[in-house]
Amino acid sequence: MNHDHYPDSYIRGILNTVKTVAMVGFSPNTSRPSYFVFKYLFERGYRVIPINPGHAGKEINGQTVYATLADVPEPIDMIDIFRGSQHALPIVEEALALDPRPQVIWMQLTVRNDEAAARAEAAGLKVVMNRCPKIEYGRLSSEIGWLGVNSRTLTSKRAKILGKGAQRMSLDRQTFQGRATDDEDRGQ
Repeated sequence: MNHDHYPDSYIRGILNTVKTVAMVGFSPNTSRPSYFVFKYLFERGYRVIPINPGHAGKEINGQTVYATLADVPEPIDMIDIFRGSQHALPIVEEALALDPRPQVIWMQLTVRNDEAAARAEAAGLKVVMNRCPKIEYGRLSSEIGWLGVNSRTLTSKRAKILGKGAQRMSLDRQTFQGRATDDEDRGQ
């Protein structure tokens, strides 16, 4: 895999298949990037499990914080690494010891460790480095554009809020063409 460029289909495939994400290096500080990503992914339907030994046992946004990956009592689909590049290899080794193993190792922006990537790929895992799943989800779903919010509409009228919250986009763009929102489908 060329880790300098990822095809959109590779990233979209990962984001469409993973359901449970363990975030190593999560911070409960609401101004930290890991908190933004945690909340964003959680709001899009992912099960996000915070990993931080300094906050283990606490509950944040209804999610229990665990000290290590091994402490998580359920299978994990993806490990999102919010630690420095030098910490990626030990985290990958811990992930490879899990049973069942995760499907994906995702290293956040500025995090790149080719040795860790090679170990994970040799074990059959997919790897993404120096990318953020929040940014990639937003970009691929057209929820945001690279130059800001991309509503695809120029108007001076206030946007209509559908259901109980703002409409969410999907990674599969075809599902939203001519389709009602989930709340409208349920008659709410």
